[in-house]
Amino acid sequence: MLVTVFVSCKTPQNTLTKDAEGNLLGIVNKDHFLEAPYQEWFAFSYDDYTVNTGLAKSLEPALKNIRIKAFMGTWCGDSQEQVPVFYKILEAAAFDFDRLEMVAVDLRKSTPDQLEKGFDIQRVPTLIFFEKGKEIGRFVEYPMESMEEDLLKIVSKQPYKHAYE
Repeated sequence: MLVTVFVSCKTPQNTLTKDAEGNLLGIVNKDHFLEAPYQEWFAFSYDDYTVNTGLAKSLEPALKNIRIKAFMGTWCGDSQEQVPVFYKILEAAAFDFDRLEMVAVDLRKSTPDQLEKGFDIQRVPTLIFFEKGKEIGRFVEYPMESMEEDLLKIVSKQPYKHAYE
């Protein structure tokens, strides 16, 4: 079994850049997705999604001690669909966004600062959940049931397999 330990990559030398096609590379946050040209897909998926508030309330206490390292691509259709939904659910669950590190990667799933190194990122989005520095599960590409149900299974340590396990 592969055990991944969370080490924050938020250091001054990490820079946010764009590739030749205008895709973001590096550490990003919701504010980046609210700027052109990303806001078009972000706002569409964010506004279109209705959060299951009951499940979001169940997620709130379960997320209290959780850190999340997420990988996405601004070029990726699945990321464009799932990342806005992820943000909306975390907001409904009163998540502390200081415990989220979102990394935008290129088509090879890499960044100039190698922020993906050691995390075995093969598809995006990949959302990795950590408790006490150890990986407890990951969401890969799309939900098996719903985003809320999948996240709740992961953070409450119920049996969960993403689409590629």
